[in-house]
Amino acid sequence: MHVGLDFDNTIVSYDAMFHRIARDEGLVPDDLPVSKLSVRDHLRRTGREDQWTAMQGVAYGPRMAEAEAFNGVHEFLAWARGTGIPVSIVSHKTRHPFIGERHDLHAAARAWIDLHLVDADGPLVAPESVHFELTKTDKLARIGAAGCDVYVDDLPEILLAPGFPAAIGRILFDPDGHHAQSGLERAASWAEVRSGVEALWRRSR
Repeated sequence: MHVGLDFDNTIVSYDAMFHRIARDEGLVPDDLPVSKLSVRDHLRRTGREDQWTAMQGVAYGPRMAEAEAFNGVHEFLAWARGTGIPVSIVSHKTRHPFIGERHDLHAAARAWIDLHLVDADGPLVAPESVHFELTKTDKLARIGAAGCDVYVDDLPEILLAPGFPAAIGRILFDPDGHHAQSGLERAASWAEVRSGVEALWRRSR
């Protein structure tokens, strides 16, 4: 059993950080719900798409360390390590922002992993098992090349893509219930991710 995990919005929750950045810059009203999507939708409604794009460069770059892991991520990864189940992070991410300073977004993400995905016993994911690809096509190829038996992502379009390896199990991480009609196995929490992975692991033994 080898588990593959997406990174952005699957391992990492950006809701509080995007809201905080938007508040710091005076871009949203104080009563806007604390979520990344609320910030994005507000800026788009008010004709500030460029500011939304620039904000992403800041969030995924110099302020990346402020982002938080979803509840249950650490427990899942510690369980997988203790059980002897290899875990790979496979994500697609541009190297630099589209607008603004040319921060290295891959380096910022790896620094976040080094800071946040550790415990007293060391890294929860081996550094050599972290892969950031530049395109979705490359991401799909890496999922197959990494030898994943099951893959967890928050985007149905990745899990349902024609190029997704057919033999790999798929779990859609959907904490807000946005994709009930996707037809995919869904997990609303990392406890549910673990239940799904553990069921597959037990059947494979």
